Amino acid sequence: MTAAVPEAVPDRFREVLGHFCTGVTVVTGYVEDSARSLADYASSPTPTGPVGFACQSFAALSLDPPLVLFCVARTSRTWPALAAAGTFAVNVLAEDQQAVCAEFGRRGGDKFSGVSWRPAPSGAPLLDGALTWVDCEVQAVHPAGDHYVVVGRVTALGETSDARPLLFHRGRYTVTEPVPDALTALMPWPRPDDWL
Repeated sequence: MTAAVPEAVPDRFREVLGHFCTGVTVVTGYVEDSARSLADYASSPTPTGPVGFACQSFAALSLDPPLVLFCVARTSRTWPALAAAGTFAVNVLAEDQQAVCAEFGRRGGDKFSGVSWRPAPSGAPLLDGALTWVDCEVQAVHPAGDHYVVVGRVTALGETSDARPLLFHRGRYTVTEPVPDALTALMPWPRPDDWL
């Protein structure tokens, strides 16, 4: 019989889920002056210009319509700005972008001062050197514990790169290693229909 998980175990929860390897992204947006007047965000100052944060909790959600999701802490100072903008871009980081991830993972400061970028169709920053990008409109926001689950409808897609992705596993960065073709042929499962 499996014991129930006590609520006060964040360190153990983090340790166990750290064994699930995740991709690393930077979610960005561009806040125009007009977005500052939104009533929902009038209680806290909303910055203008480019904003962004490092995010591991990004996933594809639906092919038809094309939807993605990411999760952001309720305490995030970047989220109110992204919500005010109503659009965002997800930049999928390459293996050589650890410094970019660290920059966007810290609190405060101008995260874009040392990063080259260009605007996506939505205006959200597309970071130079990223493997690819996804441009979106915010479609829904769902409170979930100490985070929000943000659903975005995809409006544009970037070109792709053959470089390896930056990954996070067991508290550190890592990268992929290709599986030899001989091993791939021995895999016992077909691609399930429920995979994107």
